[in-house]
Amino acid sequence: MDLDLFQHLATGFGAALSLKNIGFALLGCLLGTLVGVLPGIGPIPTIAMLLPISFGLEPLSALIMLAGIYYGAQYGGSTTSILVNMPGEASSIVTCIDGHQMAKQGRAGAALGVAALGSFFAGCFGTVFIAAFGLPLAIFALRFNSPEYFSLMILGLVTATVLAHGSVVKAIGMVLVGLMLGIVGTDVDTGLQRYTFGISAIWDGIDFLPLVIGMFGIVEIVRNLEQPAAQQIAVNTRIKGIWPTRKDFRDSWRPVLRGTALGSILGILPGGGALLSSFASYTVEKKIAKNPSRFGKGAIEGVAGPESANNAASQTSFIPLLTLGFPSNAIMALMMGAMIIHGIEPGSAVMTKRPDLFWGMIASMWIGNLMLLVINLPLIGIWVRLLSVPYRLLYPAILLFCLIGVYSTNTTAAQLVLTAAFAVFGYVMFRLGCEPAPLVLGFILGPLMEENLRRSLVLARGDWMIFIERPISATLLLLTVIVLGLIIFPQLRRKREETFQE
Repeated sequence: MDLDLFQHLATGFGAALSLKNIGFALLGCLLGTLVGVLPGIGPIPTIAMLLPISFGLEPLSALIMLAGIYYGAQYGGSTTSILVNMPGEASSIVTCIDGHQMAKQGRAGAALGVAALGSFFAGCFGTVFIAAFGLPLAIFALRFNSPEYFSLMILGLVTATVLAHGSVVKAIGMVLVGLMLGIVGTDVDTGLQRYTFGISAIWDGIDFLPLVIGMFGIVEIVRNLEQPAAQQIAVNTRIKGIWPTRKDFRDSWRPVLRGTALGSILGILPGGGALLSSFASYTVEKKIAKNPSRFGKGAIEGVAGPESANNAASQTSFIPLLTLGFPSNAIMALMMGAMIIHGIEPGSAVMTKRPDLFWGMIASMWIGNLMLLVINLPLIGIWVRLLSVPYRLLYPAILLFCLIGVYSTNTTAAQLVLTAAFAVFGYVMFRLGCEPAPLVLGFILGPLMEENLRRSLVLARGDWMIFIERPISATLLLLTVIVLGLIIFPQLRRKREETFQE
């Protein structure tokens, strides 16, 4: 690392180590752990619900808190996965397979210890990855103009649909719906209203908050209320032997390294993130194991690898957002929405115009990972006892919090009506098996794609060849065609489906 990097990190730690920002980092980590532990909430609805609160905060404090919720949920999800076979967060589903078997064998402490230490190492490495490669990527991003950004967004949306679990056709459909919703409102170039149907509330476009709170927050409440009432969970919270044995370290250090490397790479990819990384890590560990039959019966590698992968991915997911201004997954789309709301243009300009924000975010991730290691293991008993709180007592407060958040940012009844409409739409899509995450990506990127498309055609005097003649844009479009091959060619499509099934 060169001297400039150390100077930048010093700037970041100077900003992140203020008492106020340390407090918001701690709050984000605690909330993230809480939503990771409690099944049926998750980081996406939580971040969506807390976006209105973040308006009153300074931009760095708000982003530190929201980021802490994201990577804190990765820590918290492993606790209940191991102890009660109940994943609090989607990326912790894989941890249930071997983690809970270890708990049934009396080795819950070792599983929790390996998960926490692996997560801490992976999170720190992911932050180093951002610090080391963020600056070169931001410099490279300076070579991007409108054609390159448009091609990058096309690649991102296509990759997100291919990597999405489930039907590709449904994922494409949700992306298209998101793109159409994103262009509703008054055209800034012509002043004409588009798809508003005479409704004055959406002349300025559809607000971000009603959409995400309706489709994530309220739909999540309805989905949980449909589930049968959970049985009272009895867990012995006095867990002994949290520090792994020497054999545990020998068995787990390689999976931790592999999971960290895999998660760091998959976190950057459009459509990647913690969920895909944890599944991929478990598959890799099982494939290369000398005795694959151990998996599913309490193999510590099945805990160490996925937990490291999902935490590394949650950190490196910030790289495309902070350097290219491109959200790689739904949570990063929410973070991008928060930045836009605070008047910050995501991308390489953040590093040059707001270095305190860019490097402060990176420094806060180191601080947050240390906080999570310290607060998670000693508080295991408290986190598990929270599972005994009936959901019927939680959901009214969550619902009220959602509605107050929407109304407080734009005090019109139309915003509540929009929220209810998106909640109904989101529930219908859920019943049809359509994931909302591609829709959010399309909604965020739609206006940006249109802006860069128009700007490109103005530069080229209407010549569409501008996207092919520019080397970076042509390369991105070529990668898009290759990714589309995963859908078009039957053999590759079957391989994709077999991979997800496995």
